[in-house]
Amino acid sequence: MTRSPLDRPEMPAPSGIPRYAAVIFDFGGVLTTPMDDTARCFAREVGLPDDAYRHAVAVHPTGRQLYAQLERGEISQEEWNTGIAALLGIDGTNLMGRALATLRPEETVVAAATAIRAAGLRTAILSNSMGLTPHDPYEPWSLDACHDIVVFSEQHRLRKPEPEIYQLTLDLLGLSGPECIFVDDNPANLVPAEKLGMTTIHATAPALTVAQLQRFVPHQQ
Repeated sequence: MTRSPLDRPEMPAPSGIPRYAAVIFDFGGVLTTPMDDTARCFAREVGLPDDAYRHAVAVHPTGRQLYAQLERGEISQEEWNTGIAALLGIDGTNLMGRALATLRPEETVVAAATAIRAAGLRTAILSNSMGLTPHDPYEPWSLDACHDIVVFSEQHRLRKPEPEIYQLTLDLLGLSGPECIFVDDNPANLVPAEKLGMTTIHATAPALTVAQLQRFVPHQQ
């Protein structure tokens, strides 16, 4: 969903700090607890080595290809479930839902996003999709209600770090790169944002992420 810049009050720029109009957040690993932690929990649950699930989806060539296809909307979540389950030698029923069962909101970053929006800036989500059906991993976060723009890669047949999806997000916001901050836990995903003029934050730990946001867009939580 979109809102006009006129719908939100102006926020004066602190001395020496550029004025920004929006903050764009990645989802997994930024607004959520670490994805690697979730991967380890799931691997243990199904009786595999701690790194087995993460290796299947992020390192194994077939698994990486399946994830890229899912993110672009080229295959369904159910097809992804079947393919990853075959790599792991486990039951693929609702695999994505089971794998993400321990994913939780990263409360400090979620609160910062809420406070930033309340301070007069717009917020957006730019996420490489994990599929929306049959398991919708985004539903508990009420992203559409909490943010002005939500961009899921599968709905646009693009994925980070393809530059076009960043430009699409800027176009939906009606803003230029220098007016925005982009937050992501994957450093490779920051590069296209920087090339478009965005200020970037590498989300390595919630406290550091919030501190950097506070530096660029002072807000009260």
